[in-house]
Amino acid sequence: MSRRCEITGVGPMVGHNVSHSNIKTKRRFMPNLTKVTVLSDALGQNVTLRVTNAALRTVDAKGGLDAVLLKARDEVLSPRALKIKRQIKAKLAEQPAA
Repeated sequence: MSRRCEITGVGPMVGHNVSHSNIKTKRRFMPNLTKVTVLSDALGQNVTLRVTNAALRTVDAKGGLDAVLLKARDEVLSPRALKIKRQIKAKLAEQPAA
């Protein structure tokens, strides 16, 4: 399982530990990932995703998972999130016609 957010695509970053004597050693900054179950309004079902806490706050602020996934670029989404996005688009496309 990769250490990458399924919504924002944020992954580990590289930096330095800097000692008092200014010696730099490599280190990795890991994203703060949590496994979250979020309700999709369009699909009417719960979806489990592995997202950063920052992305979770974004989902809350933007008004739900559907709004965030529909605005997100396909390149940053995980295959599972991309599949959910396609399902949401299909569900929303058939609702006005019905």
